[in-house]
Amino acid sequence: MEIRTRFAPSPTGYMHIGNLRTALYEYLIAKSQGGKFILRIEDTDQGRLVEGATDIIYNTLKMTGLHHDEGPDVGGEFGPYIQSERMGMYMDYAKELVEKGEAYYCFCTKERLEALKENNGEGAAFAKYDRHCFHLTKEEVQEKLNAGEPFVIRQKMPEEGTTTFQDMVYGEITVENKELDDQILMKADGFPTYNFANVVDDHLMKITHVVRGSEYLSSTPKYNLLYQAFGWDAPVYVHLPAVMRDAHHKLSKRHGDKSFEDLVREGFLVEAIVNYIALLGWSPSDNTEIFTLQELEEKFDIAGLSKSPAIFDIKKLTWMNGEYMKAMEFEKFYALAEPKLREALGETQLDGKKIAVLLQKRLETLNDIPALVAFFKELPVYGTELYTHKKMKTDDAIALTSLKAAIPVLQELAEWSETTIHDSLIALVGEMGIKNGQLLWPVRTALSGEPTSPGGAIELADILGKEETLRRLEKGIALLSN
Repeated sequence: MEIRTRFAPSPTGYMHIGNLRTALYEYLIAKSQGGKFILRIEDTDQGRLVEGATDIIYNTLKMTGLHHDEGPDVGGEFGPYIQSERMGMYMDYAKELVEKGEAYYCFCTKERLEALKENNGEGAAFAKYDRHCFHLTKEEVQEKLNAGEPFVIRQKMPEEGTTTFQDMVYGEITVENKELDDQILMKADGFPTYNFANVVDDHLMKITHVVRGSEYLSSTPKYNLLYQAFGWDAPVYVHLPAVMRDAHHKLSKRHGDKSFEDLVREGFLVEAIVNYIALLGWSPSDNTEIFTLQELEEKFDIAGLSKSPAIFDIKKLTWMNGEYMKAMEFEKFYALAEPKLREALGETQLDGKKIAVLLQKRLETLNDIPALVAFFKELPVYGTELYTHKKMKTDDAIALTSLKAAIPVLQELAEWSETTIHDSLIALVGEMGIKNGQLLWPVRTALSGEPTSPGGAIELADILGKEETLRRLEKGIALLSN
């Protein structure tokens, strides 16, 4: 049997981390077993649709490499893959259930339903429909339909016994049927409910594995009863625990938590985000942490999924992001870093590649670049305290002497390169009878004006050029002389 999974988002806004993790696991379940990954857009909740949200879905899947085998934009033999374009079939399937006695028309007004909630002794949240319309005769139902009265179609739930289903993460789950409400299948506007359309579409698209958040565990008995009512085989269920901000709160955009787009804008690499999200609820058997997408396809196993909520740790993602940049081929890294470098360096003619070499092993995110390279464009205002360094054995007096000695040596250089700068300064250290740091630390400080920098004195001098290097050294002397 071919494994077929589907990512079925509603185009209602940004791509949150939990949603992307679901898509990733669905993709990996399919690809790890040579199956198909399908994209279906579920847009039947017309009131919540957000313009441009479908494009976000397409762009996110493309950026992350989660290429779908079937979908609205690539086609397939089970389309259309947008629910609103499948509208003609849902009412027919609902009426089929009515004919089987598994569903019924309900004409109750909104006011009557609200009254049921208000008068429920256990509270509105526990109110169940009282099956008022279930007892209508066929003639009464037809009379109301002929009169054009608004209606919904409800699923008739069993009132006795239990419903049991097997979940790949949570194991066997059983619920008392008397706890199940007669859920609506078709709404008064003619659109199917999310639950009903899901079951119909999953069956028709031959979906074998349904992956979704654990918040849908309580709905799954209703899904199973629908499959039974139609005489269809139920899929394999894989429910995922929540992604949490901390031990008590789920991730939420309303509370400032990041979406996928936010993380990309903040300088995180797509590959690192995907790698990190894969580990939010899944553990490989060998405890490896760094994976390419292809390696995830090869290693992924449903058995590695956990039922415990996963906490999104931005520090762990930041560490992983840095590891990705360190391991990246330089040309690929430079292609990612170059736009931010150019923006930060402005009109200067400095060699961006040389700066990128210094940055690659130091960055945590691409957005660190502007702050780390700002001093190349303009020397910041700084104080003499930066020249004092216990480990380098420098203070203001030593720094002043070193800078004054360095200027004439550097002025004499006919060729300006890392090699010539290095050789001339190290020779000067020998002549002065001091430690390397007692010369190089003051030079580095004068060139950057920062307590730390992405390179040492020699690299910075090479990048800044002879004229700017000498100018900054003179400025350092002036500061130390006051």
